[in-house]
Amino acid sequence: MAAVPMATGWSLVAMPYVYSGSADKSKTFQRGSSLNAGLSTRESLVLMQLGYVGEEKILGGQPYLGFGWGPGSNTTTASVSTTHPSTQFNRANTSNGVTDIYPLASLTWNQGNNNFKTYITGDIPIGTYNSTSLSSIGIGHAAMDAGGGYTYLNNTTGLEFSSVVGATYNWMNNQTNYKNGIDSHLDWSLSQFVSQNWQVGIAGYVYYQLTADSGSGARLGAFKSQVTAIGPQVGYLFNIGKKQAYINLRAYKEFWAQNRVEGYAMISTISIPLGK
Repeated sequence: MAAVPMATGWSLVAMPYVYSGSADKSKTFQRGSSLNAGLSTRESLVLMQLGYVGEEKILGGQPYLGFGWGPGSNTTTASVSTTHPSTQFNRANTSNGVTDIYPLASLTWNQGNNNFKTYITGDIPIGTYNSTSLSSIGIGHAAMDAGGGYTYLNNTTGLEFSSVVGATYNWMNNQTNYKNGIDSHLDWSLSQFVSQNWQVGIAGYVYYQLTADSGSGARLGAFKSQVTAIGPQVGYLFNIGKKQAYINLRAYKEFWAQNRVEGYAMISTISIPLGK
Protein backbone atom coordinates (compact mmCIF):
# COMPACT_ATOMS: atom_id res chain seq x y z
CA MET A 1 0.00 0.00 0.00
CA ALA A 2 2.94 2.28 -0.75
CA ALA A 3 0.95 4.97 -2.60
CA VAL A 4 -2.22 5.00 -0.46
CA PRO A 5 -2.70 8.42 1.22
CA MET A 6 -2.18 8.42 4.99
CA ALA A 7 -4.24 10.00 7.75
CA THR A 8 -3.30 13.64 8.41
CA GLY A 9 -1.10 14.47 11.37
CA TRP A 10 2.01 12.96 12.91
CA SER A 11 3.02 9.33 12.55
CA LEU A 12 5.87 7.06 13.56
CA VAL A 13 7.00 4.20 11.35
CA ALA A 14 9.35 1.59 12.84
CA MET A 15 11.21 -0.64 10.36
CA PRO A 16 13.19 -3.50 11.92
CA TYR A 17 15.50 -5.04 9.29
CA VAL A 18 17.67 -8.18 9.32
CA TYR A 19 19.95 -9.32 6.48
CA SER A 20 22.39 -12.20 6.00
CA GLY A 21 24.32 -12.72 2.78
CA SER A 22 27.56 -14.13 1.40
CA ALA A 23 29.66 -14.61 -1.73
CA ASP A 24 32.14 -17.38 -2.51
CA LYS A 25 35.91 -17.03 -2.69
CA SER A 26 35.88 -16.58 -6.47
CA LYS A 27 34.25 -13.14 -6.01
CA THR A 28 36.33 -10.10 -5.06
CA PHE A 29 34.90 -7.08 -3.23
CA GLN A 30 36.46 -3.79 -2.20
CA ARG A 31 35.93 -2.47 1.33
CA GLY A 32 37.72 0.85 1.74
CA SER A 33 41.35 0.22 0.80
CA SER A 34 41.14 -3.59 1.10
CA LEU A 35 40.27 -6.26 -1.49
CA ASN A 36 38.36 -9.21 -0.06
CA ALA A 37 37.28 -12.70 -1.11
CA GLY A 38 34.88 -15.11 0.56
CA LEU A 39 32.82 -12.24 1.96
CA SER A 40 29.86 -12.72 4.30
CA THR A 41 27.79 -10.17 6.20
CA ARG A 42 25.07 -10.03 8.85
CA GLU A 43 23.22 -6.80 9.51
CA SER A 44 20.36 -5.76 11.77
CA LEU A 45 18.91 -2.33 12.36
CA VAL A 46 15.75 -0.57 13.51
CA LEU A 47 14.96 2.48 11.42
CA MET A 48 12.56 4.94 13.06
CA GLN A 49 10.81 7.34 10.69
CA LEU A 50 8.96 10.32 12.19
CA GLY A 51 6.71 12.12 9.71
CA TYR A 52 3.88 14.58 9.25
CA VAL A 53 1.01 14.51 6.74
CA GLY A 54 -0.36 17.98 6.00
CA GLU A 55 -4.05 18.80 5.61
CA GLU A 56 -3.51 21.35 2.81
CA LYS A 57 -2.96 19.67 -0.54
CA ILE A 58 -0.16 20.57 -2.92
CA LEU A 59 -0.89 20.18 -6.65
CA GLY A 60 -3.93 18.16 -5.59
CA GLY A 61 -1.78 15.67 -3.68
CA GLN A 62 -1.36 14.92 -0.02
CA PRO A 63 2.06 16.10 1.27
CA TYR A 64 4.28 14.14 3.63
CA LEU A 65 7.55 15.19 5.28
CA GLY A 66 9.66 12.93 7.46
CA PHE A 67 13.10 11.69 8.38
CA GLY A 68 14.49 8.31 9.37
CA TRP A 69 17.31 7.28 11.70
CA GLY A 70 18.08 4.42 14.04
CA PRO A 71 20.51 2.01 15.70
CA GLY A 72 22.16 -0.88 13.92
CA SER A 73 24.82 -3.58 13.98
CA ASN A 74 26.88 -5.10 11.17
CA THR A 75 29.35 -7.97 11.19
CA THR A 76 31.34 -8.72 8.05
CA THR A 77 33.97 -11.42 7.52
CA ALA A 78 36.37 -12.19 4.68
CA SER A 79 38.20 -15.45 4.04
CA VAL A 80 41.05 -13.46 2.49
CA SER A 81 41.56 -9.70 2.92
CA THR A 82 44.43 -7.84 1.27
CA THR A 83 45.46 -4.32 2.21
CA HIS A 84 48.72 -3.64 0.38
CA PRO A 85 51.20 -4.98 1.29
CA SER A 86 49.70 -7.29 3.96
CA THR A 87 47.16 -10.14 3.69
CA GLN A 88 44.86 -11.40 6.45
CA PHE A 89 42.96 -14.69 6.57
CA ASN A 90 39.53 -15.05 8.20
CA ARG A 91 39.34 -11.33 8.93
CA ALA A 92 36.23 -10.14 10.80
CA ASN A 93 34.93 -6.71 11.82
CA THR A 94 31.82 -5.70 13.77
CA SER A 95 30.31 -2.21 13.81
CA ASN A 96 27.67 -1.10 16.32
CA GLY A 97 26.20 2.35 16.03
CA VAL A 98 23.63 4.40 14.15
CA THR A 99 22.45 4.81 10.58
CA ASP A 100 22.74 7.86 8.41
CA ILE A 101 19.79 10.31 8.43
CA TYR A 102 17.23 9.80 5.66
CA PRO A 103 14.97 12.80 4.90
CA LEU A 104 11.84 12.07 2.87
CA ALA A 105 9.22 14.18 1.09
CA SER A 106 6.31 12.82 -0.95
CA LEU A 107 2.97 13.62 -2.56
CA THR A 108 0.14 11.08 -2.96
CA TRP A 109 -3.07 11.18 -4.97
CA ASN A 110 -6.19 9.00 -4.82
CA GLN A 111 -8.63 8.28 -7.69
CA GLY A 112 -10.98 5.50 -6.60
CA ASN A 113 -9.07 2.22 -6.60
CA ASN A 114 -5.98 3.91 -8.05
CA ASN A 115 -3.36 5.67 -5.96
CA PHE A 116 -0.26 7.49 -7.15
CA LYS A 117 2.87 8.74 -5.44
CA THR A 118 6.01 10.74 -6.14
CA TYR A 119 8.84 11.08 -3.67
CA ILE A 120 12.35 12.35 -3.06
CA THR A 121 14.65 11.12 -0.33
CA GLY A 122 18.35 11.11 0.43
CA ASP A 123 21.20 10.11 2.68
CA ILE A 124 22.92 12.52 5.09
CA PRO A 125 26.13 10.66 6.01
CA ILE A 126 26.36 11.09 9.80
CA GLY A 127 26.12 7.37 10.66
CA THR A 128 28.74 4.98 11.98
CA TYR A 129 31.32 4.53 9.22
CA ASN A 130 34.98 3.52 9.09
CA SER A 131 36.75 3.34 5.73
CA THR A 132 39.34 0.88 7.09
CA SER A 133 36.73 -1.57 8.44
CA LEU A 134 34.96 -4.37 6.59
CA SER A 135 31.68 -3.37 8.26
CA SER A 136 29.84 -0.08 8.72
CA ILE A 137 26.31 1.15 9.45
CA GLY A 138 26.44 4.37 7.40
CA ILE A 139 27.61 4.47 3.78
CA GLY A 140 30.20 7.23 4.11
CA HIS A 141 28.85 9.51 1.39
CA ALA A 142 25.79 11.59 0.52
CA ALA A 143 23.12 10.28 -1.85
CA MET A 144 19.78 11.38 -3.34
CA ASP A 145 16.95 9.13 -4.53
CA ALA A 146 13.74 10.05 -6.38
CA GLY A 147 10.92 8.14 -8.02
CA GLY A 148 7.26 7.30 -8.08
CA GLY A 149 4.80 4.65 -7.02
CA TYR A 150 1.38 3.19 -7.74
CA THR A 151 -1.09 1.20 -5.64
CA TYR A 152 -4.23 -0.54 -6.82
CA LEU A 153 -6.47 -1.16 -3.81
CA ASN A 154 -9.96 -2.58 -4.29
CA ASN A 155 -11.83 -2.23 -1.00
CA THR A 156 -14.61 -4.49 -2.28
CA THR A 157 -12.52 -7.50 -3.33
CA GLY A 158 -9.54 -6.83 -1.03
CA LEU A 159 -7.01 -7.08 -3.87
CA GLU A 160 -3.91 -4.91 -3.56
CA PHE A 161 -0.96 -4.31 -5.89
CA SER A 162 1.83 -1.79 -5.29
CA SER A 163 5.04 -0.85 -7.05
CA VAL A 164 7.65 1.83 -6.45
CA VAL A 165 10.46 2.63 -8.87
CA GLY A 166 13.32 5.04 -8.34
CA ALA A 167 16.95 5.93 -9.06
CA THR A 168 19.77 6.90 -6.70
CA TYR A 169 22.60 9.35 -7.35
CA ASN A 170 25.67 8.93 -5.16
CA TRP A 171 28.27 11.57 -4.33
CA MET A 172 31.98 10.85 -3.90
CA ASN A 173 33.18 9.17 -0.72
CA ASN A 174 36.03 11.54 0.12
CA GLN A 175 37.63 9.10 2.56
CA THR A 176 38.13 6.46 -0.13
CA ASN A 177 37.92 8.52 -3.37
CA TYR A 178 35.25 6.07 -4.49
CA LYS A 179 32.06 7.11 -6.28
CA ASN A 180 29.23 4.60 -6.66
CA GLY A 181 27.35 4.70 -9.96
CA ILE A 182 23.71 5.61 -10.42
CA ASP A 183 21.43 2.72 -9.53
CA SER A 184 17.79 1.88 -10.18
CA HIS A 185 15.41 -0.09 -7.97
CA LEU A 186 11.92 -1.55 -8.19
CA ASP A 187 9.91 -2.73 -5.17
CA TRP A 188 6.59 -4.50 -5.66
CA SER A 189 3.83 -6.17 -3.66
CA LEU A 190 0.81 -8.32 -4.55
CA SER A 191 -1.58 -9.19 -1.73
CA GLN A 192 -5.12 -10.15 -0.83
CA PHE A 193 -7.08 -9.14 2.26
CA VAL A 194 -8.51 -12.43 3.56
CA SER A 195 -10.50 -10.59 6.24
CA GLN A 196 -11.13 -7.02 7.27
CA ASN A 197 -7.79 -6.96 9.10
CA TRP A 198 -5.49 -9.65 7.65
CA GLN A 199 -3.56 -9.42 4.38
CA VAL A 200 -1.33 -12.10 2.77
CA GLY A 201 0.68 -12.11 -0.44
CA ILE A 202 4.11 -11.94 -2.04
CA ALA A 203 6.63 -9.12 -2.45
CA GLY A 204 9.92 -8.56 -4.19
CA TYR A 205 12.58 -6.13 -5.29
CA VAL A 206 15.00 -5.60 -8.17
CA TYR A 207 18.22 -3.61 -7.88
CA TYR A 208 20.17 -2.78 -11.05
CA GLN A 209 23.12 -0.42 -11.34
CA LEU A 210 22.88 1.86 -14.36
CA THR A 211 26.31 3.53 -14.50
CA ALA A 212 29.79 2.44 -13.49
CA ASP A 213 31.58 3.08 -10.24
CA SER A 214 34.40 5.60 -10.59
CA GLY A 215 37.11 7.57 -8.79
CA SER A 216 40.79 6.98 -8.13
CA GLY A 217 39.86 4.59 -5.30
CA ALA A 218 37.78 2.26 -7.51
CA ARG A 219 40.38 -0.51 -7.80
CA LEU A 220 37.94 -3.04 -9.32
CA GLY A 221 36.82 -0.80 -12.18
CA ALA A 222 33.16 -0.35 -13.15
CA PHE A 223 31.89 -3.00 -10.69
CA LYS A 224 28.25 -2.64 -11.77
CA SER A 225 25.98 -4.72 -9.56
CA GLN A 226 22.52 -6.22 -9.53
CA VAL A 227 20.26 -8.43 -7.41
CA THR A 228 16.64 -9.62 -7.31
CA ALA A 229 14.55 -11.00 -4.46
CA ILE A 230 11.09 -12.45 -3.81
CA GLY A 231 9.24 -13.80 -0.80
CA PRO A 232 6.03 -13.96 1.28
CA GLN A 233 4.39 -11.17 3.22
CA VAL A 234 1.63 -10.78 5.79
CA GLY A 235 -0.06 -7.59 6.99
CA TYR A 236 -2.46 -6.67 9.78
CA LEU A 237 -4.63 -3.58 10.26
CA PHE A 238 -5.60 -2.61 13.81
CA ASN A 239 -6.79 0.41 15.76
CA ILE A 240 -5.04 2.53 18.36
CA GLY A 241 -7.92 4.46 19.86
CA LYS A 242 -9.87 5.78 16.91
CA LYS A 243 -6.88 5.79 14.56
CA GLN A 244 -5.82 2.98 12.25
CA ALA A 245 -2.37 1.42 12.59
CA TYR A 246 -0.68 -1.17 10.38
CA ILE A 247 2.01 -3.83 10.65
CA ASN A 248 3.57 -5.74 7.75
CA LEU A 249 6.23 -8.46 7.70
CA ARG A 250 8.14 -9.48 4.54
CA ALA A 251 10.83 -12.12 4.00
CA TYR A 252 13.01 -12.23 0.87
CA LYS A 253 15.29 -14.73 -0.84
CA GLU A 254 17.82 -13.09 -3.16
CA PHE A 255 19.09 -14.39 -6.49
CA TRP A 256 20.59 -13.06 -9.78
CA ALA A 257 23.30 -11.33 -7.74
CA GLN A 258 26.27 -9.80 -9.53
CA ASN A 259 29.05 -7.94 -7.69
CA ARG A 260 26.97 -8.21 -4.51
CA VAL A 261 26.61 -10.69 -1.70
CA GLU A 262 23.47 -12.84 -1.97
CA GLY A 263 21.27 -14.02 0.86
CA TYR A 264 18.10 -13.50 2.88
CA ALA A 265 16.37 -10.39 4.20
CA MET A 266 13.49 -9.80 6.58
CA ILE A 267 11.85 -6.43 7.13
CA SER A 268 8.83 -5.29 9.11
CA THR A 269 6.92 -2.03 8.76
CA ILE A 270 5.00 -0.85 11.81
CA SER A 271 3.01 2.35 11.18
CA ILE A 272 1.63 4.09 14.27
CA PRO A 273 -0.52 7.28 14.13
CA LEU A 274 0.42 9.92 16.69
CA GLY A 275 -2.35 12.46 16.11
CA LYS A 276 -2.38 16.07 15.04
